[in-house]
Amino acid sequence: MRPGIHPTYDLVAFRDRSTGDVVLTRSTLAERAAGEGGTVEVDGATYPVVDVDVSSASHPFWTGKGRVLDSEGRVEAFQRRYGARAGGGRSS
Repeated sequence: MRPGIHPTYDLVAFRDRSTGDVVLTRSTLAERAAGEGGTVEVDGATYPVVDVDVSSASHPFWTGKGRVLDSEGRVEAFQRRYGARAGGGRSS
């Protein structure tokens, strides 16, 4: 690999804004996170932090708090909305 052209790949903490949960992983966002000035302490060590809007700790699919948007089937909704049209199908 050529020196000086690759981004730094180091430990970064990702923090969920809505729950406050922190996940420590390696990322190329280490330089950008350190430049923004945010840090967080995890297990006695300080890491740059990247704030995220949604993570598995707050996403409705993973938390089980998702809403059911379609209480009736799609076909039934279509039939109710448009019904069976006279003429039996395509026009020539």
